[in-house]
Amino acid sequence: MEKIIDENKQGESLILEQKEGNKRKLFIESYGCQMNFSDSEIVASILADQGFNTTQNLEDADLVLVNTCSIRDKAEQTVRKRLEKYNAVKQQHNPHMKVGVLGCMAERLKSKFLEEEKIVDLVVGPDAYKDLPNLLAEVDEGREAINVILSKEETYGDVSPVRLNTNGVTAFVSITRGCDNMCTFCVVPFTRGRERSRDPQSIIEEVNDLWNRGYKEITLLGQNVDSYLWYGGGLKKDFDKASDLQKATAVNFAQLLAMCAEAQPKMRFRFSTSNPQDFTMDVIKTMAEHKNICNYIHLPVQSGSNRILKAMNRLHTREEYIELIDNIKGLIPDCAISQDMIAGFPTETEEDHQDTLSLMEYVKYDFGFMFAYSERPGTLAERKLEDDIPFDVKKRRLNEIIALQQKHSLLRTKAHVGKIEEVLIEKASKRSDAHWSGRNTQNTVVVFPKGNYKVGDFVNVKITDCTSATLIGEAVGYSENN
Repeated sequence: MEKIIDENKQGESLILEQKEGNKRKLFIESYGCQMNFSDSEIVASILADQGFNTTQNLEDADLVLVNTCSIRDKAEQTVRKRLEKYNAVKQQHNPHMKVGVLGCMAERLKSKFLEEEKIVDLVVGPDAYKDLPNLLAEVDEGREAINVILSKEETYGDVSPVRLNTNGVTAFVSITRGCDNMCTFCVVPFTRGRERSRDPQSIIEEVNDLWNRGYKEITLLGQNVDSYLWYGGGLKKDFDKASDLQKATAVNFAQLLAMCAEAQPKMRFRFSTSNPQDFTMDVIKTMAEHKNICNYIHLPVQSGSNRILKAMNRLHTREEYIELIDNIKGLIPDCAISQDMIAGFPTETEEDHQDTLSLMEYVKYDFGFMFAYSERPGTLAERKLEDDIPFDVKKRRLNEIIALQQKHSLLRTKAHVGKIEEVLIEKASKRSDAHWSGRNTQNTVVVFPKGNYKVGDFVNVKITDCTSATLIGEAVGYSENN
């Protein structure tokens, strides 16, 4: 059989939830982190009550929104190209179309978009989506509209998201918003505000609703899920001011994870993203105790050098990170771990770079997300540190990191060959219409012949071959979870 590669790059399916009677059309695109995709579902829900159904035909849209990312310059350039495309379509085909920017880039470049470049009609920050009806009323009357105020309370816990581009099987559920960590390279605290957590009861209600609608797997989302802490509302930083009763009844992330797993024992749960400084043994123990919590952790480290970690304001050391990895592997030996890594952070030396490579050799990550350092305006690194690593050095170091990760990814996928593993079917394979594509508990993509199975089935698959990104196998029957 021809090997199937890069299955992780598969495009999204085209199933959209629609509200009967809605006449206006919304075209919405999302870039960046999973939280942006989740936020777009919240936006679609709010606008559904304003008469909008989503469309995938840009030329037909009454309103075009792009949910943006500011984490790297490349992401911003991609969004700018899309805005050029929207405005070209607007001029050529649909002069009544309105164009808006949502999310982190909206927060950072609000005045530039509206006042200087005049390329959008409205700008809406991540905490202002409930104000969209008022902002659209302003736009409909011919005025520009903007709201990028960051909230100390908003979690959208009372909004039932419209599931966009859904396969009807997997879904995101946001549990926290914002970030308090202030890594020197990151714009998130400035674009998404301070950390606050969502009422656990509203999370469980959303989980139960998704199960009743046929969903089989949920990813709990936050900029830093491990710092989840519900004590009745308010910012996490204000927890010390809470009453004794609030502190005694507070719910942390390990407890929330257990609540979700126990509420729907046949549903699979994942979570993202974790921060090493907040990842506790309680979370590891909870994962080990519940079979339906997937054995996969995305655990960004960014660098293997203590000196660079300090310069990044990462509040963990190399040694503490390694201890955490050892604790995870000790309780969950087959747990897959992935990384984020930055090459060429300011002042990074060859010795620092070798520290990163040696950390990777120790952990042998299953897969990773690797980038050359991109200076972001407004961050502490941009204000205090010179971007002094030449581009060709950044590129060479990044290529070395990528090459090592590909080696480790192949090593990890080879370890699955010969095993029988449970796979949740999510969609047809991008490479072959005759094959299904799904993921095992370690978040590795698995493809196998369709047979008589269907999307949403839990299937036992015997792994017969692999690439560095994909497992290939043959179904041997339904799993007991089906």
